[in-house]
Amino acid sequence: PELSEEPPAEMVKMTKSKTFQAYLPNCHRTYSCIHCRAHLANHDELISKASVRCFFFLMQSFQGSQGRAYLFNSVVNVGCGPAEERVLLTGLHAVADIYCENCKTTLGWKYEHAFESSQKYKEGKFIIELAHMIKDNGWE
Repeated sequence: PELSEEPPAEMVKMTKSKTFQAYLPNCHRTYSCIHCRAHLANHDELISKASVRCFFFLMQSFQGSQGRAYLFNSVVNVGCGPAEERVLLTGLHAVADIYCENCKTTLGWKYEHAFESSQKYKEGKFIIELAHMIKDNGWE
């Protein structure tokens, strides 16, 4: 039998997967990774920042390991590490570090579980430190 230079199509396997990058609409104010400019969040998804003091449960300033941080409902282009329990300023939480899918920089964390009832509103939400993001599109 002849030897083929290429394996039959049914035997070809993809060994690398391409990272999908989501792009947020240009008509909205967005936040991007300061290191690679990948979109991270739409301004409409912002729940709280250190200067917002509208509601009792939002009166705390969010702090990351590198300073001030924002709390978002949802984000894009981020990966999530394993959850672990950490004692934060507001008590015990199960959190998972999040990182930019494009440049792999650690950006903040996702709240997986809050052990105190007053902190339950954070579950499923994301903290991104200001040191790792930049404002894009429509900010004046």
